[in-house]
Amino acid sequence: MNGGRRDVFKQSLTIFEQICKLVVIQQTANPIAIPMKLIKKNFTAMDTKKSNHNILKGYNLLFYFAGSMIMHEPSEECIVDFWEKGILRSLPVNSSNPNFIKAASQLRESFTDRKIFGKLLHEDFIRLFSPDSPLAPAYESKYYNELSAFADYNPPNVTEFYNSYGWKSRFKGKIDDDHLGIELLFLTLLIDRYQILDDEACSGEMRKEIRRFINTHILSWVPIWNNKIQNYADTLSFKGIGNLILACSEDIFLLFDQKYIPAPSTNALKN
Repeated sequence: MNGGRRDVFKQSLTIFEQICKLVVIQQTANPIAIPMKLIKKNFTAMDTKKSNHNILKGYNLLFYFAGSMIMHEPSEECIVDFWEKGILRSLPVNSSNPNFIKAASQLRESFTDRKIFGKLLHEDFIRLFSPDSPLAPAYESKYYNELSAFADYNPPNVTEFYNSYGWKSRFKGKIDDDHLGIELLFLTLLIDRYQILDDEACSGEMRKEIRRFINTHILSWVPIWNNKIQNYADTLSFKGIGNLILACSEDIFLLFDQKYIPAPSTNALKN
């Protein structure tokens, strides 16, 4: 890993660690627990505006962490130090979503021998996401053919969605716009924008936009991608990250209270 990429990765982990501490301090209690029966209710019916804010902040934190892990080749030294601190043993939100429970368990149990942990994680990243022959490519466009086999499918253009908000990725020209890490970053920005809106009409429109983005550009293909992660990842760390991304996307979609059409069964897509 070159110096620039190492710095970006280290910075991402540092930000995650700092924000995680702030979230825990602000909550002054255990991580927020979100039962699925509550998630299925209207988002505006939740306890308080502050509760809503903290829940969304917690999910954004997890999106930021997971997106960084699949986007930047990990530095062995940085990743070992980060994992050894045990930050992932207590996530900033809890959920009864089975995928979330599985992800939390995998991440808690993922740290092994310090001497080999970083090396194993780095090798897993290369095997899963290497540009040459990735086993689980993290680009939406790589799944167009698989999706089109199950229904009339018109490949969406995620860049057009970004453009409609005047947003341009700072990794433009280095990482394609349809990379899952970029899509998760954009999703966190939409959620941040939602939280500062005071007008209910505007908030309602933003909720629809967030659901539309998740439905079109994440839940359409991430279940297939995560199936590959679970099949091909050698480390519990990346298995946990795959399940975490899927679970958080599902939870956020339900928090904003609209059904989505599940992607085709991933069992039929196994190689």
